[in-house]
Amino acid sequence: MILRFRGKVIVMCALSGLMVACAGERPNNLGVRDGRLSACSSSPNCVFSQASDERHRIAPLAFKDDPDAAFARLKQIMARRNDTAVIEESSEYMRVELRTTFFVDDGEFLLDRVGRVIHVRSASRLGYSDLGKNRSRMEDIRREFSPMEVKP
Repeated sequence: MILRFRGKVIVMCALSGLMVACAGERPNNLGVRDGRLSACSSSPNCVFSQASDERHRIAPLAFKDDPDAAFARLKQIMARRNDTAVIEESSEYMRVELRTTFFVDDGEFLLDRVGRVIHVRSASRLGYSDLGKNRSRMEDIRREFSPMEVKP
């Protein structure tokens, strides 16, 4: 009985160590510079609505209502998500950590009041490919942010 318990403790400790190792360090290049979010590196594990290349480009979150109301709606969506922790937020910028089973990705949102969009960026901290996870997650957020209008 004691050996069985000890074995479980060892496995749990090993898994905890693996999870910490896969989280990676928080990048120091995040945030807004000259009205833009940081560009993606050359690896395919990043999507970015201000990107000039199609590999990384993703559409921003568009809205028709008041910019402050739209950004508040996005903040509510992020607060409800089980995989998301808000790290930094202001009236026009939000940085989040997005977790999967073993990995942590960094998400950013930048309100463009004039363009009536919220720019998005999501990137893996570790590895080269994310098998499309950052793109699919941002598209899930888009669907929740912009629900289909019900026609009468």
